[in-house]
Amino acid sequence: MSNTGMNMRGKITFYEEKNFQGRSYECMNDCSDMSSSLSRCQSCRVESGCFMVYDRNNYMGNQYFMRRGEYSDSMSMMGMRDCIKSCRMIPMHRGQYRMKIYENENFGGQSHEMMEDCDNIMDRYRMNECQSCNVMDGHWLMYEQPQFRGKMMYMRPGEYRNFRDMGMSGQRFMSMRRITDSC
Repeated sequence: MSNTGMNMRGKITFYEEKNFQGRSYECMNDCSDMSSSLSRCQSCRVESGCFMVYDRNNYMGNQYFMRRGEYSDSMSMMGMRDCIKSCRMIPMHRGQYRMKIYENENFGGQSHEMMEDCDNIMDRYRMNECQSCNVMDGHWLMYEQPQFRGKMMYMRPGEYRNFRDMGMSGQRFMSMRRITDSC
């Protein structure tokens, strides 16, 4: 299989202390519960690929997008109080990006198909919010505020009838960005 058809593997290393000190845990794929490997996580290093990290087990809670780089004090930088509890590797995607967003839960209300980033759904589509979506192609980040700010949620291909089922009760999304190969 050619490199363009393969998902490139990612590698992230978590450290118990700031500045990459203390015990470490290396991860090259999804991990739903890191608590047995580390008691806490104060820094991390993404050597390759992109990851979403979560402050609760089983990919729940607040989410943070991590791309290649060093995060010597990841907890204060991301505003996390305690620890990264789970992480998910984001596969590299080559090809088109398509997502249909809906104003209401269960694919109701106004809808629009997107193939590019959108920094403000109110300005572009005259939608007050997005409460469900169908990701047909690619991987996306959805943000609670315009201009890609505020809490975010990682969306991979699939149908999302309502965001409450994903632990995002009361969450509304106002901007969306593709996760491109530039990770």
